[in-house]
Amino acid sequence: MKKWFGGMFVLALVMILVLRYSLMGIQPKKQSAYSFFKNHPAKESQKKDSGSIRSSEMQVKKVAKPSIKTPLVNIEGLSDLYASKNLSEKESKALLVWAHLRTLLSRSDALPGTAEGVKEASMAWNDLSSTIEKERSSKYSNTNSSKDRNCPYSVSTLDQTALNGVVILEIPCGLVEDSSITLVGIPDGHHGSFQIELVGSQLSGEPTPPIILHFNVSLPGDNMTEEPFIVQNTWTSEAGWGKEEKCPAHRSANIVKVDGLVLCNEQIVRSTVEENSNVSHPSSDMLNSVSRGSAHGSASFPFVEGNPFTATLWVGIEGFHMTVSGRHETSFAYREKLEPWSVSRVKVAGGLDLLSAFAKGLPVSEDNDLVIDVEHLKAPSVSRKRCVMLVGVFSTGNNFERRMALRRSWMQYEAVRSGDVAVRFFVGLHKNNQVNFELWREAQAYGDVQLMPFVDYYSLIALKTIAICILGTKVLPAKYIMKTDDDAFVRIDEVLSSLKGKAANGLLYGLISFESAPHRDKDSKWYISTEEWPHASYPPWAHGPGYIISRDIAKFIVRGHQERGLKLFKLEDVAMGIWIEQYKKNGQEVHYINDDRFFNAGCEQGYVLAHYQGPRKVLCLWEMLQKEHRAICCE
Repeated sequence: MKKWFGGMFVLALVMILVLRYSLMGIQPKKQSAYSFFKNHPAKESQKKDSGSIRSSEMQVKKVAKPSIKTPLVNIEGLSDLYASKNLSEKESKALLVWAHLRTLLSRSDALPGTAEGVKEASMAWNDLSSTIEKERSSKYSNTNSSKDRNCPYSVSTLDQTALNGVVILEIPCGLVEDSSITLVGIPDGHHGSFQIELVGSQLSGEPTPPIILHFNVSLPGDNMTEEPFIVQNTWTSEAGWGKEEKCPAHRSANIVKVDGLVLCNEQIVRSTVEENSNVSHPSSDMLNSVSRGSAHGSASFPFVEGNPFTATLWVGIEGFHMTVSGRHETSFAYREKLEPWSVSRVKVAGGLDLLSAFAKGLPVSEDNDLVIDVEHLKAPSVSRKRCVMLVGVFSTGNNFERRMALRRSWMQYEAVRSGDVAVRFFVGLHKNNQVNFELWREAQAYGDVQLMPFVDYYSLIALKTIAICILGTKVLPAKYIMKTDDDAFVRIDEVLSSLKGKAANGLLYGLISFESAPHRDKDSKWYISTEEWPHASYPPWAHGPGYIISRDIAKFIVRGHQERGLKLFKLEDVAMGIWIEQYKKNGQEVHYINDDRFFNAGCEQGYVLAHYQGPRKVLCLWEMLQKEHRAICCE
């Protein structure tokens, strides 16, 4: 009997323990902050009647599925970027968002070029840190270690020939929009061809530098049976030669345009080829005529043996353009990670007697010690707990003149000077240490530059968008966050006035594109594969030159990327639309406010934002506002 009773007691005890652990197993799991906010809308969004609130909660529950975090991977050079440096508190203010971006850079589904951009940035950061330390030491020892440090407006070379007949013109701080390189030379037909190359920057320890543009000219053969042509291409050590573009072209070169200009002057060689096809043996008169022909003949090839020419290669918004003796001949669209800011020298080789080479319109850094109004241009201190608006400006390291033009124009609005509106430039590292050091000095002088822990490739600019949201929610809290570019003029007063009547939550305000589709042409700068975006259209998005979002959307984006639940997308303005669409799917109301006064390609009277405005036009627009008190464009 005792054995039976003891057995029953043990069995009962086991059942109690099983029941207890089964009840513990169904207790709610711990929630992350992101999951909590997804399932519990903020009180600000619950100011509607109870029926709408319940409807919203049902929508949230419907989409709130457990998400699998994107795994992290090791990125070469990332630890070097985040290694401790001997920086003061003041110096560190240029790196306020670095710590928040580390996880983003380690994602296994990172943006294309992230690994390369981080690796190159780590080398650039190490070089810059060494330069900063040397500069600091020189101040203590009263020595000048920074002579000739400024970036010059122009450089030239006369009859400077290196080994093997290669002439090199150094470009100290890269190229910017409207920079130009003018070459005067005489083709030498004995070699049959000559080459002009724009060579990229090379970091210490890096292999062969990339070729940003390879411009190869093949002259007519001695018997006039070989057709002359021009080939343009790029080269990198990773990918080798890219897809060549040949002039004269036999397909749609006159349809595809770069900055509004055709890829090939369709007149090139046409009449010469047509004339040669009509005769089986060209006469000596014809040969003499061709050899003496003007490079600006009605339809002749622009380069002729023994004939002097003046060729100018200039930098546009979308690509490089070559004019010969005043006539446009070729255009070449920029390719990914091969952008004009990274050009370090011009190389000329082959059958060309180069008489002179002259580059002008180069990026110029101001000597901050000589700027008389530097105190008036510094970023004012932000005393308020929350700004009305943070404006994040996309900029590239060597765009010194553009940033100074903004500081002297619309950044002088009273709302900015009072600290109600904070303006910050978001700039990736450059591959040129000279540029990085000038940028560092600029950041310390004006206090409005935020450096990014990656090289400034176009494919990575969406990371800047996230960085702006981080700054506007975690560092300089703001009610609204605006994104714009350094070649845009923003009427801050009109933006603030317009926002007074807009929704405080769920806001996207700007020039909205409600119907757009991804570019599937692989040669397009905006090409998107079906793997990147499988859908036939995009959700609504605002054009990148300028748009405003509310704080709640910015917080959602920051949390979403911290939790690695939001998709990364390389087109930053479309990416913002995709993230807002996800915010909307989470049961939140979104207000898309379209304003046609945001001009994404130029300026028109009554503008709120004007894009593609160089430094001179920006200063002119500001002067017109001060004089006329109306939004009048500068021609």
